[in-house]
Amino acid sequence: MRPWYPLFWLGLLLQRLVELRRSSANTKGQAGAVGDPFGFPLMVGVHVALFLLPPLESKLTRPPARSRVVWAAALLGATALRRWSIRSLGSQWNVRALIRSDFQPITAGPYRWIRHPNYLAVAAEFAALPMAAGAWRSALGLSMANGYVLARRIRAEERLLLADPGYRAQFSSKARFIPGVL
Repeated sequence: MRPWYPLFWLGLLLQRLVELRRSSANTKGQAGAVGDPFGFPLMVGVHVALFLLPPLESKLTRPPARSRVVWAAALLGATALRRWSIRSLGSQWNVRALIRSDFQPITAGPYRWIRHPNYLAVAAEFAALPMAAGAWRSALGLSMANGYVLARRIRAEERLLLADPGYRAQFSSKARFIPGVL
């Protein structure tokens, strides 16, 4: 494991903890519909595993240090996209996919081009954080688990979002993850 990896790991972990506090503040006293209440525990478990498995795998297997700088750069880019997405959503962002009763579609920031930039960023982080440690097994397994969780969450969330005429007008023609493609 490279000496810089624990700093990346700790930085991402601290961001997640700060985001939990922000999410709690954003939803305190708010009414609204939750996309998939049963999927949230799965998401929490997969995110906890993201911070446990890659360092453990790296410690046990001692992988060679190939192309880890590329993965570190990908991690920084994904984290920047996630932060931009959260800031763009402002007080409407939360970890539970709660669609607040005062919901207003956000079309600023990365939401100008795609419907789910935050989920795209998280998916990239699930590949990049383990790969930066050389933990390819963790990257593969965690990415698959995260893909299952996100697919479930996005379906439930979009059912609620697309019921809103303003959201439907702004986003029904936009791609989920890659402009003009997917």
